[in-house]
Amino acid sequence: MSCILKLGIPAGSLQEATAELFRRAGYQITFHSRSYYPTINDDRMECLLIRAQEMARYVDQGVLDCGLTGRDWIMETGADVHEVAELVFSKVSRRPVRWVLCVPENSPVQTVKDLEGKRIATEAVGLTRQYLAKHGVSAQVEFSWGATEVKPPKLVDAIVEVTETGSSLRANGLRIVDEVLQSTPRLIANHRSYAESAKRQIIDDLALMLRGAMAAEGKVGLMMNVPRGGLQKVLSLLPALQKPTVANLSDENWCDVTTILDESVVRQIIPRLKAAGARGIVEYPLNKVID
Repeated sequence: MSCILKLGIPAGSLQEATAELFRRAGYQITFHSRSYYPTINDDRMECLLIRAQEMARYVDQGVLDCGLTGRDWIMETGADVHEVAELVFSKVSRRPVRWVLCVPENSPVQTVKDLEGKRIATEAVGLTRQYLAKHGVSAQVEFSWGATEVKPPKLVDAIVEVTETGSSLRANGLRIVDEVLQSTPRLIANHRSYAESAKRQIIDDLALMLRGAMAAEGKVGLMMNVPRGGLQKVLSLLPALQKPTVANLSDENWCDVTTILDESVVRQIIPRLKAAGARGIVEYPLNKVID
């Protein structure tokens, strides 16, 4: 009987970014209207669409073999899972998301100590209580069902909210007092599933491909023909990921040079390479870079 891996795909803000990362890694995820069971072009996997907040708990319980969720929700739920890979991707940036303690701009609160006996709203109740305990502060922490930014100052004294850029907080007249936690997405696995050799192989293959797709982001390949007399000058212009590959051509006076570099610098480098004698310069996209 073939091994089927039960894979959790995060619903919500990470859903499309996850699907795009998987696509670049070679996995095509197809979402179906009103269905929580996306299909994937790998017969070894079955997908379930589930909120990132619940993912770690279901992986811990073995309902799912593996899934993608944030470090914040692993800590919030206290799930005991195996972290296979850190995957820094998001809908806005490659920066980690931040859980921050916020108060209204005109609040007298300057540090977490000033919240002794106050009321705090957040979706991450467990994280917030851990943070307050670390600082020796006793405050009332209540779960927020949404629109947390609009609750201070009438409903609560402060909030703990997740942000990437801080723009939504500023738009709602809030000031950051402290950072509670930084979080990045993780590929996690159930301990028992990861101990099974067949499932572990599928999970490790997936992690390798996802890491490769992330490593290729923003990079391109460049190949060119270079006269041997100008080889050193051309090589000095190339900020390579690794040392450029130099291969012989049928014409002994020329060689082929292949390298990988950041896409952002290509438009400055190609004219300089041509001026240094390179010819037949070809730029091509990369899907994956595997170390």
